[in-house]
Amino acid sequence: MYCIVCTVSTLPFDVKHILKSLILAYFIVILTLSVLCSQGPWGRCMGSDCGPGGSQSRAVWCAHVDGWTTLHTNCDQSQRPSNQQNCFRVCDWHKDLYDWKLGAWNQCVSVSTRTFGGLRPYVCNGGEEGIQTREVGCVLKSDESLGDDTICEYFEPKPRLEQACLIPCPQDCVVSEFTPWTSCSKTCGTGLKNRVRSVLVPPLFGGSACPNLTEFHTCKPGPCKGPEGVYSLRVGSWMPCSLPISRPVRQAKHRKGKGGARERPGVKDPDTRELIQKKRTRNRSQITDLATSALALPLCSSLCLPWDLPLTVQSCILAKDCKLSEWADWGPCSKACLDPDPESPRGQRSRTRRVHQFSVGEGEDCPPLEETEPCDPQGDGVLPCATYTWRTTEWSDCRVDSLLSQQDRRRSNQTGLCGGGLQNREVYCVQANAELLAYLNNLKDKDASRPVDSKLCGGPVPNTSQLCHILCPIECEVSPWGAWGPCTYENCDVQEGKKGFKLRKREISNEPTGGPGNCPHLVEAVPCDEPSCWDWRLVRLDECIPDGELPCGPGTQIPQVQCVNSTGDMVDKELCGGASAPEPIACDVPCPKDCVLSDWTSWSSCSQTCSSKTIEGKQLRTRSILAYNAGEGGGMCPNSSSLQEVRNCNEHACTVYHWQTGPWGTCTEDPSASALNTTTGPRSAAGPNSSGQGPCSRGMQTRKVICVRVNVGQVPPKKCPESPRPGTVRPCRMPCKRDCIITPFSDWSQCSPTSGNIQKTKQSRNRVILQLPANGGQDCPEVLEEEKDCEAPKVCPGYRWKSHKWRRCQLVPWNIREDSPGAQETCGPGLQTRAVSCRQLDGVQADIGECLKFANTMPPITQRCQLPCQDDCQLTNWSKYSSCTADCVGVRTRKRLLVGRSKKKDKCKNTQMYPLSETQYCPCDKYNAQPVGNWSDCILAGGDRVESLLGMKVQGNIKECGQGYRYQAMVCYDQDNRLVETSRCNSHGYIEEACIIPCPSDCKLSEWSNWSRCSKSCGSGVKVRSKWLREKPYNGGRPCPKLDHINQVYEVVPCISDCSQYVWVAEPWSVWKVSNLDLKENCGEGVQTRKVRCMLNTIDGPSESVEDYLCDPEDMPLGTRGSRLPCPEDCVLSDWSSWNRCSLVRITGLRPFVLNLSVIFILFCLFPSDWSTCQLSANAVCGNGIKTRMLDCVRSDGKSVDLKFCKERKWQMNISCVVECPVNCQLSDWSAWSECSHTCGLDGRMWRSRGVVQGSQGDGRPCPSQLEQWKPCPVRPCYRWQYSPWSECRVEEVVCGAGLRYRNLTCFVSDGSGEGEASMVEEELCGGLELAVNRDKLIILKETCVLPCPGECYLMEWSDWSPCLSVCAKGAGVDFGSVQVRSRAVMAQEPENVQLCPDQDWESRPCTDGECFEYKWMSSTWLGSSRVTWCQRSDGLNVTGGCPHINPPGDDNNSCDPPCQLPMSFCTEAGVCMCEEGYTEVMSSSGQLDHCTPIPILEIPTAGDKKTDVKTSRAINPTLPATIQPGRTGRTWYLQPFGPDGKLKMWVYGVAAGALVLLMFIVSLIYLAW
Repeated sequence: MYCIVCTVSTLPFDVKHILKSLILAYFIVILTLSVLCSQGPWGRCMGSDCGPGGSQSRAVWCAHVDGWTTLHTNCDQSQRPSNQQNCFRVCDWHKDLYDWKLGAWNQCVSVSTRTFGGLRPYVCNGGEEGIQTREVGCVLKSDESLGDDTICEYFEPKPRLEQACLIPCPQDCVVSEFTPWTSCSKTCGTGLKNRVRSVLVPPLFGGSACPNLTEFHTCKPGPCKGPEGVYSLRVGSWMPCSLPISRPVRQAKHRKGKGGARERPGVKDPDTRELIQKKRTRNRSQITDLATSALALPLCSSLCLPWDLPLTVQSCILAKDCKLSEWADWGPCSKACLDPDPESPRGQRSRTRRVHQFSVGEGEDCPPLEETEPCDPQGDGVLPCATYTWRTTEWSDCRVDSLLSQQDRRRSNQTGLCGGGLQNREVYCVQANAELLAYLNNLKDKDASRPVDSKLCGGPVPNTSQLCHILCPIECEVSPWGAWGPCTYENCDVQEGKKGFKLRKREISNEPTGGPGNCPHLVEAVPCDEPSCWDWRLVRLDECIPDGELPCGPGTQIPQVQCVNSTGDMVDKELCGGASAPEPIACDVPCPKDCVLSDWTSWSSCSQTCSSKTIEGKQLRTRSILAYNAGEGGGMCPNSSSLQEVRNCNEHACTVYHWQTGPWGTCTEDPSASALNTTTGPRSAAGPNSSGQGPCSRGMQTRKVICVRVNVGQVPPKKCPESPRPGTVRPCRMPCKRDCIITPFSDWSQCSPTSGNIQKTKQSRNRVILQLPANGGQDCPEVLEEEKDCEAPKVCPGYRWKSHKWRRCQLVPWNIREDSPGAQETCGPGLQTRAVSCRQLDGVQADIGECLKFANTMPPITQRCQLPCQDDCQLTNWSKYSSCTADCVGVRTRKRLLVGRSKKKDKCKNTQMYPLSETQYCPCDKYNAQPVGNWSDCILAGGDRVESLLGMKVQGNIKECGQGYRYQAMVCYDQDNRLVETSRCNSHGYIEEACIIPCPSDCKLSEWSNWSRCSKSCGSGVKVRSKWLREKPYNGGRPCPKLDHINQVYEVVPCISDCSQYVWVAEPWSVWKVSNLDLKENCGEGVQTRKVRCMLNTIDGPSESVEDYLCDPEDMPLGTRGSRLPCPEDCVLSDWSSWNRCSLVRITGLRPFVLNLSVIFILFCLFPSDWSTCQLSANAVCGNGIKTRMLDCVRSDGKSVDLKFCKERKWQMNISCVVECPVNCQLSDWSAWSECSHTCGLDGRMWRSRGVVQGSQGDGRPCPSQLEQWKPCPVRPCYRWQYSPWSECRVEEVVCGAGLRYRNLTCFVSDGSGEGEASMVEEELCGGLELAVNRDKLIILKETCVLPCPGECYLMEWSDWSPCLSVCAKGAGVDFGSVQVRSRAVMAQEPENVQLCPDQDWESRPCTDGECFEYKWMSSTWLGSSRVTWCQRSDGLNVTGGCPHINPPGDDNNSCDPPCQLPMSFCTEAGVCMCEEGYTEVMSSSGQLDHCTPIPILEIPTAGDKKTDVKTSRAINPTLPATIQPGRTGRTWYLQPFGPDGKLKMWVYGVAAGALVLLMFIVSLIYLAW
């Protein structure tokens, strides 16, 4: 990089001042020119009224051209735009008045023309880019007057005014290479050789015309010995048919001489005569006048002797054009209603006209006799068209069984299933009208909704299934039984008798479904004696006070008591006056030297809940020796048996009674209620489980209540206490009666032919149940579908043409042809006519128009005939073929005989000219059947039932697997290997083969294992259960849930173990064992032991021993303790009592509370466990469930303790959750089989399909991949009419001239595959086809032709159609369609006649799937100073035309001086040596080309390129750089400063100007910095 630095400081002061002024002035001018007024967009039109009169404003500011804003004074104020204007205020109702009017697109204009104002030379590559414009304006709809565009822009953006288009490049005519030269047209003298070529691509889009297709070359085989000229008799074309001049005169004389018409003899009956006259008139209307046609002969016919001159006149038919009547009035419109949808199809109306005169001869054919046009019904009384909509029945009951897997054991017993389920409904189509708009709110509308064909309804089909939920019943949960209460009266207000009851209770711990009535009994009672309603309760014993105010010795303890009732509540002490209060208890305060005993422990729990002869309840309490007596005088210690006491408990008998309730009965009408039973609507679909039934009347329910003795049975009611007896009657609401609602019958289905062309014999109709009956409502009828036999189809009246006998052969009048040499008066060629009439199939005469509509082509009414002359050979007609002796191997013959003098003529005896017998093989009726095509899909047997036309049913228990059949088509051929109907082979058209559709098998898992034990014995833990994989799914069965690495699935739920569930129970301490025994005092250091056991804790206390590991080892009491046994005079202390509750408690959020015991701080924290998996009811598959978690009280040392140590907080322990239901994919029924895809041939298929009504959800069975099935159609032969090749041009009795050529119309049969040739068959087999060839109804069986005379210049026959070519450009990816062409070249025979040759001709036609070719110049190597160049197509075909005109390679180098012989050089048209594209010229000092050097190539990387640097490479191919690979995108620039004309290119000037501006900018920056 070079930097230019201008040091201003070194300049003189004056120079610096001048430079500074110049630069400042320059910037002022630039700034002045660069400032202009800018304006923002107009704001919203404001105003009080809609329409004109509003105003809108906009912002106007002064801005620099670079975008920055400057002061207003810098802009010219005279040019300041207005900031306010009047406007049209648009309102919403203007949308109905105004709309955009779109003009037609104008002609595509080249971009270069729009840019530069005129055309400029360019290289066209596929097409030139152009722009099309159109006019768009906002108009008033009523009169299309122009309005302001802002009105329409308010509602819709303005449509675009321009669009890109492509102008195709001119396509020159492309012709093939010349054929080899023909032989000389003469054997002597001067003749011509010809060679021709054909047109491959016609000139298109203004391309150059085709060159000459023929080249002539004179030839001279040798001199002629005689005259060189040859004369031929040339026959011209027949002149138009016309009446001879003398015929009217002759006819007039004939009528005058006859004296009028003469009655036909033998017909005397007037009716018969009238009928014959009508028939004559009818026939005469179809028989035309006979006339003559003259033949043009050259004037020099005398030079052509001795040839016989041909006939110059012949019989012909005067041409008469078809004459029609006037159009009849328009018929009624096929659409008789008004459709609100503007895009709906319109109706059609038609009108007809009759034929008055058929075209005869060369007259014009009849145009169409009927025409149609779209129409809309007119009039005020036109009703609106019927619209159709989908309707649905009510949802069925929610069912869970459809969600069960194959292995679920609950499929056999579906009682009690609940949770997520599926419910279905039917969808049917009805006609909608104004009365049915309230369908959803008024049930009676359903009565008028008659089902119609489901094809009439459009739009999406409503869902036919949905998920639902059945609430799972919540089983009643009760707490454990409480302790037995005291013996009390049943009613303390009435204390009678000496019998009472002890009660124990339990409570309901949840909210069960149906209320507490479904819970087990909550109270049990046992009879007892000496009941009491109130009693004294011991609260505590006071300290022992020695008697006589002594310090020690015997004393008493005063009990502190409370008066309580039977429930334990404290009451007034006066109520316990009848009960004896506890007496003071004797006690003993040990004196010195006395034995010291501990206090009695509390009574243990009772060992039994009741007593019997073999069972007694016991309670135990103990005490221990704290100090032994010391010597004499001290109280002695009791023996060990006195250290414990036992008493009886629960002495009541084991006879427990309770009330047992039965289920509630049905709700019956309560006679005391006045409400009447009414009928309500259908069940609401608001909730799948809600019945939606409103209450209709008040009723009552009863149940049975009995007294039951446990383990015995029912006992008299007096055995149970009356107070807890449940009620036997409760009020209820009776459900409403609901009648069945059903639609009327649909219309009878049609007896239309099916795809197999088999007429249906039954038609049906059905109706749909909308609401099922309930609660005693009216039942539904049993018949929902009716069938009846189809009526015999009416035979449509068929029509046919009846042709009458040919009339006598009419010759040209003798006075016209009598001058013709060889003409005879009574023989020669003529013309005969016949009448044609229209008949019904039963022979009744019909109107001609009916046959024109429904019959085949009208038979010809004229034909040429020949009246034999005496010299002609006359033969009898052919006899019938002889009978065949054997099929397929025999022959049959037919014969004819010569008649009269022909028997003696030698020329008539020539059997080659006049064969007298014909032989042919006997017809063969042997046929061969063979299979064709592939096997069809496996179709289940009985699976052909079609989808209901009136509703769409959901797949329920439709058979989807098992044994079915697959089909293969059969084809039948005759002995000539021609395709015939399969019935000829005694086949119904198919081969059947059994097949199996495998049934899907769901994923099979094991049953759930048992729950594991809680992972913790104290606090919260988890328990687990699992399933393992037994069998994987296959054939589209339900997938497995997510399994672990050992193919198991787990379910984990939190659990909590009561820390007091297992407790340590310690027995009393044993007697002290003193280690250093002092026999005198029995005191000192000693040891005590006791047994400690782990026991299950119940409400009644520890009940049984369990394993020690279930109890917390840290809480295990000591089994041994050592201490000092007090000696006499020592202080004796009892054992420590339990800790009382701490008085200091502090809780903040989740922070633990702190127990401050001396210097020990203990923290207790509440921790919730993780949420469990979603738990469902045992009878549920999916749906709503709950997640649970547990709380754990954790001590600061990490140990879980009882929750009572943590203050309770309100934690959310349960949350709702949803388990996705495994919904199987639901499919609709199979549709009806479609029409055959081909009307004939081997490849016809019929299809049927089914749709996905609901996709699979969750782990449901996925949708099958096969939603379509096909089977082959019966093979039918494909018949078609086909032309035979044209015959040679025939000119009667002469060598050349105008003649005729003929072809036949033949019936062919094929298999429709397009492979192989079609076979010719009898024409009767094509009788049912339209008379057309390749859909062309214009049948041409003869045409005029010209047989050239020797030496005449003429047009050759048409060449074959060229292959289909695409007019395109591969590089540009442009395609303008495909075309194929054929041409006629000129063939000359005499040099003198070349100027008289006709013009060559070509014609083209569009085609499809043409191939795209490219054209490029090819050249040979230099041979000296010349080489050969030609144009070649990309497929290797050498052509003329198609290659670009720019820089074609020269054929020689001799036009340049000196010649251009350097590599990569060529001579231009201006005679200057230049280098080829991709190379630049290096000139010598003398101005001559020295050599050509490659041009550096600058590759501009694109997004697809991985290269990021710029490289220089040599150009191997000037049109395709070697660095560009196929499929790579990029651009390549050739940095060539000089153009082909030697002048600098425009970009060089641009770069220079940019460099100058950059230099000025740098100087300015330096100045300003200075």
